[in-house]
Amino acid sequence: MLNKISGLARALYIVLAIVTGFVAIGALDVALVLVVLGLIAGISMPRERMVLAAATVIALPYVGTALSHIPTIGTQLNAFATNLQLGIAGALASALAIYLYHLVIEGVTGLTTTGTTTRTATATAR
Repeated sequence: MLNKISGLARALYIVLAIVTGFVAIGALDVALVLVVLGLIAGISMPRERMVLAAATVIALPYVGTALSHIPTIGTQLNAFATNLQLGIAGALASALAIYLYHLVIEGVTGLTTTGTTTRTATATAR
C-alpha cells in the first residue's frame, strides 16, 4: 500500500512539473506541492536509487540552463527541469532521513547487545 502511495506521489510530481513548466498556475504554491509530493515519494525509494537521485538533483540545473537556449520553448524546459529538481530533491531528502534513521537504530542496537550469543556460538563450535 505504501509503495502505491509513493508511486502515485512520484507520478503526480512528474506530471505537475511538466504542466507547470508550460502553464502558470497562480493560485497554487507549486514549489511547496512538488516538495511535499517528493517527500511522500521518497518513503519507498530503494537505497540503490539514492545515488542516481542525488546525481539527478545536481545535474538538472545544468540541463535546464542548457535547454533554456532553445528558441521559443527553452524557458519552459528550464522551468520543467527546475520543477522536477524540486520533486526529486524532496524524495531524496525523505529517503536520506529514513536511511540515517536505520543507521542510528543499527548503531544503538549494536551497543545494547551483550555479546553472549557470539561467545555461545564460538563455544559450541569448539
